[in-house]
Amino acid sequence: MTLQAGSSYPVVFDIEYPDGPQNRLKAVFRIILAIPILILVSTITGGAQSGSLIFGPALMIIFRQKYPRWWFDFNVELARFNARIGAYLALLREEYPATDDRQAVTLNYEYPDVERDLNRWMPLVKWILAIPHYIVLVLLGIVAILAIVAAWFAILITGNFPRGLFDYVVGVGRWFYRVQAYAFLLTTDKYPPFSLR
Repeated sequence: MTLQAGSSYPVVFDIEYPDGPQNRLKAVFRIILAIPILILVSTITGGAQSGSLIFGPALMIIFRQKYPRWWFDFNVELARFNARIGAYLALLREEYPATDDRQAVTLNYEYPDVERDLNRWMPLVKWILAIPHYIVLVLLGIVAILAIVAAWFAILITGNFPRGLFDYVVGVGRWFYRVQAYAFLLTTDKYPPFSLR
């Protein structure tokens, strides 16, 4: 798997801006329309932190210096599924989240060469080192929610998600997935940048 050219961080997240106007009626009832897919994802995750298998890979990295490919693949596909659901709920995309098709949401993680790229003891402290990111992400997330509410009204009036708000919400998602890769999925030891880009 190859990341996008020019990417300096081993996680790529992007969502294509919608081609045309969105369906206003679907925007009004988005949360109701999302109930079946939310039930499905809750059965997979069991309410855990995005359902990712975190502790197994952490133990494997610490004691065996391995990250089994199937664990990595499961975590990545589940993160992609959650990203599609998030894009749908945030009104960024109109198509219903697919369980297996990538749709217009791109989320790629580099598979790590554990012995070369990962310090075996970092899983013990990464979640602590990421605390500044959590604080910033909470604040950015509050603003993103306000942006989504404003975009909801814009969609009802104009049929379009304002491009500036769209880019901001996608940027917050990008930041979130970089922190998730670092602190929870443990796919990189490279500290996430404090950036929406």
